[in-house]
Amino acid sequence: MDQKESHGKTIVIGHIQDGSPVDRCVMEHLSDPCAILIVGASGDLTGRKIIPALFNLYLHSGLPRRFFIVGCARTELGGNGFREKMRYALPFDDEIDETKWRHFSHHLHYRTIDYDDLSSFLKLKQDLERLEIQFKTQGNRLFYLAIPPSLYRQTARMIGTAGLSKEQENGNGWVRIVVEKPFGRDLETAVDLDKSLHEHFREHQIYRIDHYLAKETVQNILMFRFANAIFEPVWNRTYIDHITVMAAEDLGVEHRAGYYEQAGVLRDMFQNHMMQLLALTAMEPPSRFEADRVLDEKVKVYRALRPFPVDDMRGNLVLGQYTSGTIHGMPVPAYREEEDVSPQSFVPTFAMMKIFLDNWRWQGVPFYLTSGKRMAKKLTEIIIQFKEVPHSMFRQILGEHITANRLILGIYPEERITLTFQTKNPGAKVCLRSVTMDFHYDQGVTGPSLDAYEKVLMDCMLGDHMLFWRQDGVELCWSFLTPILRVCEECSAKAGILLPYGAGTWGPEEIEKLK
Repeated sequence: MDQKESHGKTIVIGHIQDGSPVDRCVMEHLSDPCAILIVGASGDLTGRKIIPALFNLYLHSGLPRRFFIVGCARTELGGNGFREKMRYALPFDDEIDETKWRHFSHHLHYRTIDYDDLSSFLKLKQDLERLEIQFKTQGNRLFYLAIPPSLYRQTARMIGTAGLSKEQENGNGWVRIVVEKPFGRDLETAVDLDKSLHEHFREHQIYRIDHYLAKETVQNILMFRFANAIFEPVWNRTYIDHITVMAAEDLGVEHRAGYYEQAGVLRDMFQNHMMQLLALTAMEPPSRFEADRVLDEKVKVYRALRPFPVDDMRGNLVLGQYTSGTIHGMPVPAYREEEDVSPQSFVPTFAMMKIFLDNWRWQGVPFYLTSGKRMAKKLTEIIIQFKEVPHSMFRQILGEHITANRLILGIYPEERITLTFQTKNPGAKVCLRSVTMDFHYDQGVTGPSLDAYEKVLMDCMLGDHMLFWRQDGVELCWSFLTPILRVCEECSAKAGILLPYGAGTWGPEEIEKLK
C-alpha cells in the first residue's frame, strides 16, 4: 500500500482485489493473510452481519490480499448453496457490486460439520490445510463462533482436540477465536466457560466481542474526554450531579424469544453493553492508548462498583415487562403474548438501575443505567447532567434555580454530541434561554465508514484487543450482577417487583421515584 499526505493527514491508498484504487483511511496496514472460519454459518447472524461486513471490508481494501472464508454448520449446503444464500442476504444497488461479489464469492467455501463429532472436525482440518496451500494464508486462522452460547464449550473443545487451535512455534501461523456475548449466565458459568476456552486456547487467542464498543461514538468517548483540555477538569463529582446511560429499543423479542426467556434484560444488556458504556464514561485516563492499559482502567471501574443493596431493591432498581401498546402507530402484543414466550413469564424486559462507584472521582454521584424493549423509540445515549451554579446572582430576576448544563453523547440513532447551556434572550428584559451546541460525527466526512462488525472483524485479523472484553472484566461484572439476578429469579414470588409498562412508553412510572 502507498501513502500520501493530504492537509496534514496520512491517507492510505489501497487496492481492492480487482486492482481498482481506493482512497480512504481504512486501516494503518493490512492484516496477515488468513483463513476466516465461521462456525454456525447457516444461521441468521452470518447472513445478516458477518458476510456483509466482510464483503464491505473487501470492497474497501480492509481484507488481506490473500484470504478465504469457510462457512461451517450442520446444514447440508455445499459451496454453491452457501454462496447463493449469502448473495441474497446482500442488497446490491448496481452491476458494479454484482461484479465485485463474483470476485469475492470465489473466496467462499462451505463444509458440513457436527459440533459433537470429532471426525467432522478432523475432516475440516484436512480440507483447511489444502485451502491454506492454495490461497497461501500461512496457517493464520480466525474462528468466529456464530452459534448459540450453549455450544461454545463443546465447539471450542472440538476445534482444539482436532489440532486446529495450535499456533506455530516460529511465530507464523496465528490462531484466534471469537465468541459473542453472553459470556455465561452468571459468575460461575462465566468462569466455567473461560476454563473450557483455555483448555486449547491461550488468552491472547481469545476475542470476546461486544459490537457496541466498535460504534464510532463509543470509541470517541475516550477521544472526547482525554484529547480535549476543557472537559476532563470538570469530569468528576465536584461538577457532575448524575449520569444516565440509556439503551432503549422499540423492537420486542422478535425471533429471539427462546434465548430471551432464559436471559432477560439484565443478562442481555447490562452484563455487557451497559457496563462497557459505564466504564468508558467513568474510567481514569490510561498512560497510553494501548489495549492492555485501556482494559486495566476499565477493570478499575468495575472494582469500584459499590455492592448492590439487594435488601433495598425498590430503592435502587426498577424492573418491568411490556404489555400491549402502540409502536410507530401500529399495535403490538404484550411480551407474554409473543411467540415462544410463556403466558406466565416473569422475565424482565426493562430495567433501570441506580449504582455508585466508590472512588475519589465519582463518590456520591449516581449512575442510572437504563435499558428496555418496546420503548418509545430506539435510542442509545449518555447524558452528563452537571450541577446547578453554586450561587445565583440572578435570583431576584430569574428565581432561585437556573437550568444546569447538560452534555449528551448520542450513539443511536444519530452519532452526535450536544452541549446545552444558558444565554440571555435578546431584548431589554433579562430572560434566559437554553441553547445547544451540536456536533454530528458524519459532519464533514466523505466516503463510506466502517460499521461495528466490520471494525471488530478487522481488529481480530490485526490482533488488536482494544475493543474486546478481558476475562477479569467479565468476572467482575458478573460478581456485581449475580446477587441481583438471584433475587430477580424469584420475581414470581415477590409481588410488585416486576412492573408492567405499555409498549411505546419509556418504562414503568416508578422510574421517577428512583431518580
